[in-house]
Amino acid sequence: MRFAISYQPAHHGADRPDRLVAYARHAEECGFEGLYLPEHVALYPGAALGAFELPPTTPYLDPVDALAFVAANTSRLLLGTGVLLLPYHHPVTLAKRLATVDVLSAGRLRLLTVGVGALPGEARAVGVDFASRGRRADEAIDVLRLLWTGGKDGVSHDGEFFRFENLCSFPQPLGGQLPIHVGGSSLAAARRAGARGDGWFPGGALTPDERARQLAAARSAAAGAGRDPAALEYTRWASIDLPSESLRAYAAQGVTRLVVSATADDPAGQRAQLSTFAARFKLG
Repeated sequence: MRFAISYQPAHHGADRPDRLVAYARHAEECGFEGLYLPEHVALYPGAALGAFELPPTTPYLDPVDALAFVAANTSRLLLGTGVLLLPYHHPVTLAKRLATVDVLSAGRLRLLTVGVGALPGEARAVGVDFASRGRRADEAIDVLRLLWTGGKDGVSHDGEFFRFENLCSFPQPLGGQLPIHVGGSSLAAARRAGARGDGWFPGGALTPDERARQLAAARSAAAGAGRDPAALEYTRWASIDLPSESLRAYAAQGVTRLVVSATADDPAGQRAQLSTFAARFKLG
């Protein structure tokens, strides 16, 4: 089992660079595998995820830019998004941005997780049809992979949303590709993870039966696409107070990575929570 952390702006004061750096460095010292950052392109009064209303002044950093900042201030920590709202980015420009961060971090952008977004007003703000965002995300994943493997003669694409001819995108990620994990709490997200992704990272508001059905759907989609279902990574959210005896249950469900987040409001409390978790699970 691998363990990573997320940095949530509601708790951590994401607009404070000193806090972000201190949090990331302490996580690295504790032995956590990586750091995840969330994304919202824009919020508005009344924006809500289910029953939870998002305060419109919450300082969501651009995750790609912020991860470049984290990379410059750490040496080992893997970099991740949880989640990057893929339909709201053009994949041609995104391919360059992601590859740049990966190259400059010496290949540490390995926890890229994408989702389709759940706020209709956010989609309207960037000119994306909310109803077709799933198909747009599918095509964007294909475009990213195509650009990252293209040679000096370029690659071409003629799809529903994106079209280009003989395009070259360099630099390319170290190793030629970036793993793309898929986040979400729907069967469509699970199927997308299996058919196109390297991992599945479902949301937290699912019953055990729903999780089991979605994991089965992801693996079935992988098999149907001619991919190895056993190679699909399975990441889950967990509590910073997770007892060590609960780890066996996660492992039995096929989970390969757990992501936690400090919940204390002050930096000292956050560091204490990370240290306690790392000691409990013998990280580092």
